[in-house]
Amino acid sequence: MFTTPHKGWGRAGLMLGAALASTVLCATASAAAPPTGGGAPSQGATRPANTQRPCPVVYFDLGETLVHTAEDGSTSYLSGAAGYLRALREHHIEVGLITNVPPSWGATDAERAARLRQEVDATWRGPAPFAWRDFGDRILTPRTEAERKPAPALWQRAMAASGHCRLVYQAETAEEVGAAAAQGFVPYQVGRPHRPEFLPVGLVELLGRGVR
Repeated sequence: MFTTPHKGWGRAGLMLGAALASTVLCATASAAAPPTGGGAPSQGATRPANTQRPCPVVYFDLGETLVHTAEDGSTSYLSGAAGYLRALREHHIEVGLITNVPPSWGATDAERAARLRQEVDATWRGPAPFAWRDFGDRILTPRTEAERKPAPALWQRAMAASGHCRLVYQAETAEEVGAAAAQGFVPYQVGRPHRPEFLPVGLVELLGRGVR
């Protein structure tokens, strides 16, 4: 449990550092290891099926992480969010949302996600619409009030669907990044002073070289 923002980020930051160090070591060891089978892999060699899924996956909270709701009720991208999503897209890094919405918005994640999109689009302001297409079916929302964050259910559901991918979670509060870290996510608290607005794409790519 993270009782203060300071303590929450302290543990989350340690976990991020440990994950990156582990990934660097694994990547270095893999590069140094001699090929098996007495020669270079054949042109037709394929990777095991469980490594075919694009890794890692970067999950976000939505409100005040990627989008901002103004006093007049309009919504728009937070500073840097559109460019960051575009950079992840250009690097073929999958993204998802883990966000609280009323369970009454639908019987399935797809139904609740459709209602969420409707609500956001109805008040959207800006030169480009929100990049819903990037998130595909990776929009996880609570099925019951008991699943609302910071309860662990949504992060657990994302983890169960991830195979061996490392998962990143980015949000604006220490409470949420701490809760995600407790479920095995690499956490990053956005919008903090003297730090990048979001976890740099290069570090996300580095995480993708390891498996959890």
